[in-house]
Amino acid sequence: MPVLPTRRAFLTASSTVAAATVAAPYIITSKALGDGVTPPASDRIVMGGIGLGNQGSSDQGRFLKHPDVQYVAVSDVRTTWRESARDRVDAAYGSKGCAAYLDFRDLLARDDIDAVHIATPDHWHAIMTIAACRAGKDIYLQKPETLTLREGPLMLEAARRYGRVVSGGSQRVLEDYRDIVDPCWSGELGRITSIDIDAGASSMPCYLPAMDAPADIDWDLWLGPAPWEPYNPGRCDGNFGTAGNSWRSYIDYSGGRLTDWGAHNFGGLVFAAGLLDHQPSSVVWHPADGSHAAYATLVYPNGVEVHCDRPEALRPSGTAATVSHGRGITIRGDGQAAAPRSVPSYRGRDGIYGDFIECVKTRQRPFRDLEGAINTLTAPHMLGLVRRLERSLEWDRATQQFVNDDEANRLLDRARREPWML
Repeated sequence: MPVLPTRRAFLTASSTVAAATVAAPYIITSKALGDGVTPPASDRIVMGGIGLGNQGSSDQGRFLKHPDVQYVAVSDVRTTWRESARDRVDAAYGSKGCAAYLDFRDLLARDDIDAVHIATPDHWHAIMTIAACRAGKDIYLQKPETLTLREGPLMLEAARRYGRVVSGGSQRVLEDYRDIVDPCWSGELGRITSIDIDAGASSMPCYLPAMDAPADIDWDLWLGPAPWEPYNPGRCDGNFGTAGNSWRSYIDYSGGRLTDWGAHNFGGLVFAAGLLDHQPSSVVWHPADGSHAAYATLVYPNGVEVHCDRPEALRPSGTAATVSHGRGITIRGDGQAAAPRSVPSYRGRDGIYGDFIECVKTRQRPFRDLEGAINTLTAPHMLGLVRRLERSLEWDRATQQFVNDDEANRLLDRARREPWML
């Protein structure tokens, strides 16, 4: 099991910020007592947020509007974002009750918090998720849930050991991909045989020049487990681009568009094709041969082949038993009609956010349960390694290792700066 600071140790971190925030008076408003729509605060899920940048602030807004949530704390390494997130909570409740922490461990140390949402850069996801599970919190975790192949099983083991509800944050899987989901689940394509996907580019090294870090950010804590590098605003910018000048672009913090958008795109693909419970058994590398560019094929245990970035000239022609999605996915079946299945839906109300809240209350598995999210991301992670090695790989799911390939197995994970070990 990963070695992380204990909850007792959490209490010693960021004492200055904690003291400043805990001292704020809590004002009980009439809303806290409940009304015909909102249950009293004692019956609501007490929640905090970690990482309140672009996506985190959006997630916060959705949870703040949820009548079954009482939002009490925020954590971010940037002073401006942290204070803005706190002020949004106080404005929503008409009170001064929200605590703001620099260090996420102070938030997790609070026994009164039931659940957290996490929207930090990807290199923090595994460490924070495991720590939150140990602290007894349920978790709404933004995609992509993992940065490496090794992280997934460790996160899942923590979630199951501590009985936590952990939902991935890709709402698009159910909401944006129904044009391929419904034909597949209706049985009209028959047995799925092959899929083509435009997978997207991997992340890149960052060579941005050093600059002085502003007082607004704790740069060392932003980096956390990532290698130490000098501050540059383009290195840590939270914009949604993946072609440079965002943390999503760079190897130390993200898998690039391959995993950032891939969490949606592969998520829609595996859900539509019924592959959510599976991981690829092999990845076949097809080198460039002068007439076409290189590409790779993920082979699943049930025989379905997912061709990643296969040149158009090599793809089958014809439209029989085929459905396509506008973001570069084409699914083919054998055309022999199969029995229809009912497409699962979110529990509760308010989409994927309400699904998480309902599952926190009922202890059911959410629509984007962590296990399915990890299985989904296994595909782009493997593809990224095959691109790097430029050769085929065979995967043993039971051992979570590549078969007879020490070099590939050394790439299952990455080194982390102390004390942020897994």
